[in-house]
Amino acid sequence: MAAKLTLRTAIAPYPHVRGLRDGTVSSSRVSFEFVEVEPITRAFRRMARTLEFDLCEMAVTTLAQAIAYRKPIVGLSAVLMRGFHHNALVCPRESRLGGPADLPGRRIGVRAWSQTTGVWVRGILQHEYGVDPETMTWITEEDAHVAEYTDPPIVERANEPLTVMFRAGRIDAAVALRGLASGETRTVIPDANREAARWFRASGIYPVNHALALRRPLLDDYPWLVGELMALFTASRDAVRTEPDPTAGETLPYGLDANRRSIETLSRFAAEQGLTSREYSAEELFAG
Repeated sequence: MAAKLTLRTAIAPYPHVRGLRDGTVSSSRVSFEFVEVEPITRAFRRMARTLEFDLCEMAVTTLAQAIAYRKPIVGLSAVLMRGFHHNALVCPRESRLGGPADLPGRRIGVRAWSQTTGVWVRGILQHEYGVDPETMTWITEEDAHVAEYTDPPIVERANEPLTVMFRAGRIDAAVALRGLASGETRTVIPDANREAARWFRASGIYPVNHALALRRPLLDDYPWLVGELMALFTASRDAVRTEPDPTAGETLPYGLDANRRSIETLSRFAAEQGLTSREYSAEELFAG
């Protein structure tokens, strides 16, 4: 019998991958050498820049940029994280911002211009509220995970933490900013959760943030690998559905057909925002 293929793997410890970590979901052909990376976004950077892992969680915008710059990486459509983002854009509770229409001319903090949540937020602002992201200045703490990419002129690098700038009023709003108490902020989009539900009903899009990235040369050596990995991740996801409070359930559908609209909408937003030179189809980004 051939030896198992061992994949050096970096994935956050989600409940829906627990079975792969504890061995209750296993394969006769593949095993995983898990490397702990905290926060997991550091793994995206290491994968995109040095191909340190065989299999790695990766934000879909980073995956698209890596493929655009011809990195030997391909996605697998086992969705590890997704969510609605209307409520990700926040301002101080006492801010005079009345809604998206008040954003032009303002300074908005975001971890990186390429952060996938930021891409979703800017796309929603542009297409749902008619607010062009180029009418704002975007203040970031770091560059893109893909080293070859250069931020556009509307992006400035912060010289202090965004939380400090937010509290001091040196930025007007921020995207997915951690470290703030709930009482300090409110959403820029009024009734954000209701608006997200309305958007979902109209568009059918449940935004994908993170999926899997695989070193592409492994596909040449092991043509069966995509099917094996998708089966393993599906079995691990399905295992948590029997728990009293299932985390994955039907909210994490896998496969290109189930996620095509979300993937290709995000790809369009990324191209519109200059993160990639063109839109990519789901098949160009994902092997399965």
